[in-house]
Amino acid sequence: MTADSKGRSPAFGGSQGRSTASLLSTLAAITGAAASLRFHALTAKSFWFDEGVSVAIARLDGYNFLRILWRREANMSLYYLFLRGWLHLGSSEFWIRSLSVLFAVVSVPVLYFLGKRLFDARVGLIASALLAVNAYYIQYSQEARTYPLMVLLCLISSLYFLQCLDDPSRSNRLIYILSSGLAVYAHFYSVLVLMAQWLSLSFLDLEEARRRIKNDWRWIALSILPIFGFIVTTGAGPLRWVQRPGATELWDDALAFAGNGGPLLLLTCGIAVLAGTLPAWKTCRMRRVSREQWKYHFLWIWLVFPPLLVLIISFVKPLFVLRYFISSLPALLLLVACGIVRLRRPAWIVPAVLLLILLSWRGTVRGYQQDIDIQRDDWRFATQYLLEHAKPGDALLFHVPMGRMPYEFYRSLSASGTAAPVVLYPHHAARITFLDFVEKPDYPQLERLLPQYQRVWLVLNHAEGPDGRPDRRSQELSDMLGRLYPHTEMEGFLGIEFLLYSREKSLASP
Repeated sequence: MTADSKGRSPAFGGSQGRSTASLLSTLAAITGAAASLRFHALTAKSFWFDEGVSVAIARLDGYNFLRILWRREANMSLYYLFLRGWLHLGSSEFWIRSLSVLFAVVSVPVLYFLGKRLFDARVGLIASALLAVNAYYIQYSQEARTYPLMVLLCLISSLYFLQCLDDPSRSNRLIYILSSGLAVYAHFYSVLVLMAQWLSLSFLDLEEARRRIKNDWRWIALSILPIFGFIVTTGAGPLRWVQRPGATELWDDALAFAGNGGPLLLLTCGIAVLAGTLPAWKTCRMRRVSREQWKYHFLWIWLVFPPLLVLIISFVKPLFVLRYFISSLPALLLLVACGIVRLRRPAWIVPAVLLLILLSWRGTVRGYQQDIDIQRDDWRFATQYLLEHAKPGDALLFHVPMGRMPYEFYRSLSASGTAAPVVLYPHHAARITFLDFVEKPDYPQLERLLPQYQRVWLVLNHAEGPDGRPDRRSQELSDMLGRLYPHTEMEGFLGIEFLLYSREKSLASP
């Protein structure tokens, strides 16, 4: 295979290659397939806890919105800003999740252009096709969370990182600085991708390029300075729930990341990655390499450095959550595409691509049926049950304050004519405020208010601790209500339990 003047291979095997129109048509078909897979069954699953929190934050008034970003939820601040504007145009589950679909679909052609920039059009098309059908990315493309936005901005950052190495024009540098800074505001772990870019340059035998881009990193660091202030003042409090991963969890994570297609898909991807990086093996011990060899170092560092660094840190402070590294998924797929392209002949490349798509499709079908790596709580059905079985004058308490948020979302969509229970905790005003996300129970005040109500619902959301026993707050609330109400009934849902405390024994139904 010959290379062009810039060291890149021609787009396809023939001497003329495919026409631009044919390439764009193929890319459009891949992008259309990505959109179809993500819009399909978009509302089949209930909003879970995190999605309900996303919507509740975006719906806050301006003062409380800024307050919660600074005090607790700065990690996804850019996504919340986008969602805040998006909600002005609609409030259904489909519409809210379609924002993530939009970001995910746009990331597919951006990955193509990144692959083409690094290697050639074949690598770009194969990688974008694999991203389109990757079950793990599809799952998070269908949620009201930041992950597709994070991937998109990290792709743009990486694309213009390469652009700046070749052409450090003002426009290229501006887009690189802007996309990189915004990526960190979309998710803090995006900074690991920027660190991977910086680390990869230490292997590039091009001193002038390294010196130029260091100036851009100073501007990026300045733009994300408020984030460091947030981390210093709040610490890792919101991540206290993260557990240290073991070997079994890491194996499951690898299966999920590859596309949820089982060990065969993971093995196939692994073989392709090793084959794709053969050109770099001879230079792996060299301190500095040429641009042609450096691109493999760049992808390997992008893939491995973010999760490996956090895994090492997690021996001291657990911070390892697989979805936080979804921005490294494009690096994996680009390396897989490189391995497939090394087959050279279309008669071998096409079956290899079809095999990966078929294995990925199995993972996608499974992903539609069951979540890959989250414990989804069914707030849709649980809220419907509560509203149908509540009586006028009932009170309501949430074991986790933010558990109120998905409940309030589905209550706002409910057509039930029954009056909703009065929320006693968390509650500060007629509308949800910042304090309703973080408040601790005021037990003396609750004990003064509760005697006014004949029945009280306690909502428990994943109330078991790591040892399998009820956590402290759920036990305290249960003990308090048990002292005031002699009769208790229980109803369980996926990730949620309802305890109905009453003065007289009766069924929960009206």
